[in-house]
Amino acid sequence: DVTILVPNNDAFNKIPYSSLGPAFKANQSDIIRSVLQYHVLPGLHPSGSYNGSFSFDTTWLQNSSYTNVTGGQVVGGVRQAGDVNVFISGVGSRSTMVQSVRLSLSPPFVNPILLTFSCKQDLAFDGGIVHAIDTFLIPPQPFVATAPTFNLTAAGGAITNASLDTYTNEHKDLTIFVPQNSAWQSLGATLQTMPLSELQDILDYHIVNGTHFIGYSANLPNATILRSRQGSNLTITSASNSLFVNSARIIQPDLLISNGVMHVIDNFLNPNASAVTAQPELPTQPPVLQGSAISGNVVPFTEDLPTSVTSFSSSATAGASSFGVGDIGGAATTTSDGSAATTTGAESTRSSKKKNGAERVEFGNVGTLGGVVGGLLFILGIL
Repeated sequence: DVTILVPNNDAFNKIPYSSLGPAFKANQSDIIRSVLQYHVLPGLHPSGSYNGSFSFDTTWLQNSSYTNVTGGQVVGGVRQAGDVNVFISGVGSRSTMVQSVRLSLSPPFVNPILLTFSCKQDLAFDGGIVHAIDTFLIPPQPFVATAPTFNLTAAGGAITNASLDTYTNEHKDLTIFVPQNSAWQSLGATLQTMPLSELQDILDYHIVNGTHFIGYSANLPNATILRSRQGSNLTITSASNSLFVNSARIIQPDLLISNGVMHVIDNFLNPNASAVTAQPELPTQPPVLQGSAISGNVVPFTEDLPTSVTSFSSSATAGASSFGVGDIGGAATTTSDGSAATTTGAESTRSSKKKNGAERVEFGNVGTLGGVVGGLLFILGIL
């Protein structure tokens, strides 16, 4: 059994106006297949199974050209206020499960597919269930391409400067704790002038190389001990509705990358102060790395951020994936209207039956399988 997250008309209408459009228009089958595989979750995930805590569910996306996560890339799911289920994917892209939608596709940017069916939450078919979503899920991108999206330009540049970019972009099952730009700004002069080996040591202390383990926040209960790539331990503290690593507060958790997850933290970690733990009662934790800022409070290492990195389509501009994340959904804290003209096409026949109390959909003559949904049905073996 599988759960399929099917993009609705609104999601498809955004494609031609984003950088995802060229791949679909050119029928770049490898990219399209990987995007579609990311919308398929093994097992049954009914709408009622989600709650106020994030769950991270594996998908069919396992192609090593696009992901390096043991068992398959994940998508985050959570139930928000108003019983609305939301999925978070690459670079914080947000997709909402919709209550009911009619999907009719004969789009101009792919080979025509004549298909119309009604879709809602928990729609059953012979191989599982379908949920409709309003925005395409975006497969997570490499760390250096993702970091600028969240204004982590200093970290991205420093990782590149220290020749750790290939490792952080490609090594399997990483958890990276990333200091926010203001933490780098306050130490800019010190960090830029320290020996490279010392900078690498500090950066390595922010990376956990898991063996079949990725530190999503759901996997980090209080008192968890993690071994950093540098070799010293990191301690997780959960208190006062906050999560800390050593004495640094995690201020933005669970940002998915192509080979794991990163968490934004408010301050640096110091391998020479690994025993320092959080004081949750304090609004701001004392810094464990001492130093000075660059004159003018310049954010260091931003000039080292590469203009492109290896990504889904050979390269992507740093800060924006090759799939047009900003156009297809934006960050989780924003809303994308993605307005576009609706295309219409001829309808196919559809019949519905009941299966286990849920509506079952059977598809009629859908024409060519060159279309996006037809391709999804094809790889699932439904047609």
